[in-house]
Amino acid sequence: MGKVVINVPDGPPAHPFLSAAVRAGDFVYVSGHAGLLPNRPPSGSGASWLPGETIAGGIEAETRQALESVKQALEAAGATLADVVKVNTFLRDPDRDFHAYNKVYMEFFPAEPPARTSVGAKIYGNLLVEIECVAYAPLGRNAAG
Repeated sequence: MGKVVINVPDGPPAHPFLSAAVRAGDFVYVSGHAGLLPNRPPSGSGASWLPGETIAGGIEAETRQALESVKQALEAAGATLADVVKVNTFLRDPDRDFHAYNKVYMEFFPAEPPARTSVGAKIYGNLLVEIECVAYAPLGRNAAG
């Protein structure tokens, strides 16, 4: 099996320059997701371009929405959060936001969490967090994994 682009119906805004997720054999690669509301189109142009509408509520709300979008992409690819082996998180201000982000993150990965890297980064526009991951989800397994 080669590369399969995964579409996420009713997920975060789609963009022509990236795929929400890609399955390559038993691995699922999920693109960076931010705290963007589903089904809201990009707006603006140039320096004022935004990839979609950001959820209100700060770092906790953005983290929760980003992880819900990651979860949707995984499910569309036949995987779950339990299959995630690596997470990369980009925080606009890790000194301010790490603990609040981590509190929400632990709700999604309460036991046997994946390997993770969390770094400070200049994220596009006013986004506070972006989260990407890799999952190992063998093809042909039953739903219980």
